[in-house]
Amino acid sequence: MSLKAVLFDFNGVIINDERIHLQLIDEILVQENLQPQKVQERQASLGRSDRACFQELLASRGRVVSEEYLTGLLNRKAQAYALELEKLDKLPIYPGVEDLIYQVRSRNLKLGIVSGALRTEIDLVLNRAKLTEYFKIIVAGDDITTSKPQPDGYLLAIERLNQAYPQLNLQAQECLAIEDTPAGIGAAKRAQMQVLGVANTYPFHMLQRCCNWTVDYLSELELERVQAVFSGKESQPSLSEC
Repeated sequence: MSLKAVLFDFNGVIINDERIHLQLIDEILVQENLQPQKVQERQASLGRSDRACFQELLASRGRVVSEEYLTGLLNRKAQAYALELEKLDKLPIYPGVEDLIYQVRSRNLKLGIVSGALRTEIDLVLNRAKLTEYFKIIVAGDDITTSKPQPDGYLLAIERLNQAYPQLNLQAQECLAIEDTPAGIGAAKRAQMQVLGVANTYPFHMLQRCCNWTVDYLSELELERVQAVFSGKESQPSLSEC
């Protein structure tokens, strides 16, 4: 077995925008005359799709809405997100992202994004950060009906990579997922992928016990060592659940 593809989460891995998302969710709840998120609800929302978060937040407040109405809320948030990014002179892209992309491409590995964010939000950031050309395969929140920690997004990424590169014959065990939350880590592990946890959102020690590799910063990742584990030249530690 060898490493063939590296799949990035988006919010919290490529861009440091979790604070913006949580703020916008609260603003929409208030606009809907509902209470903003409690601390535990904010924690539970990290790593999950906006659709899943809004569904649970509305239900917990006794609000029943149609899928059409829910889609309208998501579109309102996406528009507000674009306006927030316009206020920033420079996007908060995490240090080490561009260098890791270069390392992955220099080893002829495939790249992809698997995220619960809407495709419009992902495209907006990638275009402005000049990263679009590197991610031919993107699975966004509007591509699937489930949310992390369900594995559907990662499984769809494998399917799309094999469609785009017929000779690749990619298997889940040949993918490295890069995640920052327990929900994302759980999704990748359920898809039978090995996982790199980056401590952008949760403490290092919390991720370390359930990821194959853990780093404080993406710049610390030694991709050569990761490849050695995939090829069987180095041993892999046992893991527990997040």
